[in-house]
Amino acid sequence: MKAVVYEKYGELEEVLELKKVEKPSPRDNEVLVKIHATGINFADFGLVKGKPFLGRLWSGLLKPKHPILGADIAGRVEAVGKSVKQFQTGDEVFGDIGGVGWGGFAEYVSVPENVLALKPVDISFEEAAALPQATLVVIQGLRDHGQIKPGQKVLINGASGNNGSLAVQVAKSFGAEVTGVCSTKNLEFVKSLGADKVIDYTQEDFTKSGQRYDLIFDIAVSHSISDYKRALNPKGAYIAGGFNPTSLFFGPLISMFGSKKVASYMGRLSIKDLEFMKELIEAGKVVPVIDKRFPLTETAEAIRYYKKGAQGKVVINIV
Repeated sequence: MKAVVYEKYGELEEVLELKKVEKPSPRDNEVLVKIHATGINFADFGLVKGKPFLGRLWSGLLKPKHPILGADIAGRVEAVGKSVKQFQTGDEVFGDIGGVGWGGFAEYVSVPENVLALKPVDISFEEAAALPQATLVVIQGLRDHGQIKPGQKVLINGASGNNGSLAVQVAKSFGAEVTGVCSTKNLEFVKSLGADKVIDYTQEDFTKSGQRYDLIFDIAVSHSISDYKRALNPKGAYIAGGFNPTSLFFGPLISMFGSKKVASYMGRLSIKDLEFMKELIEAGKVVPVIDKRFPLTETAEAIRYYKKGAQGKVVINIV
């Protein structure tokens, strides 16, 4: 099968290679997935470069442990191991396989059945590939850590990217009044997602405006903790989510500053959360957003495009 492989750390175009590798075979508890689409995530860029260096504790100190990246996948089950109970050949699935060895930048991958969920109906494989990691970050950040409630004033800092575009829609589905923060070029895009208000960070600093929020969901991580605290209501919560420096270095640290909650975390695999997102999509409350599609041969360009600041998700078409 064809796969994009990297065997050393370095610049994207220098280390990512399209190669023919052995097609995997499913173990007893695994399913073989023919991948139709793979989503690009923030981690892909850092893992290829091996930066920050601390990240090599997971990816391999001197060289990559897992030579094929790609965590967000969507595809069709081609074969199942003899112990598999949840899926059968032909099922359309999606999931985050970053915790079980990656492997999404390829035509096939074999993974444990407990990292996959049935794909939402009536959306494409590309749209499904835009969901897994962002779903885990957004659902766990807003619902679990942020304890979002109807009627709350919620601010999404970094509202135009992959996680942010999903967060705006999910927050609205919970009945919140949503303010999105983004750059000038993305104002109309964030409005189209359903945001009640939009702030152009190049023109206004929301931490100095005097407006207070019940929940700040931070993807951009562009201010100090004291700045965020100033923009919170009493008993408000600041949540930093996803694979960003705050989450990477402080992990699941949760602390209290007076009555204001400050939390940093990274999304954890949860099939229930993927199924929850599936329900939101099938109910028409959330629509996956894809900025641009690339073929597998242009994986390096796709990662670089994503890093520049995409509106929503960047997806690689495998089939």
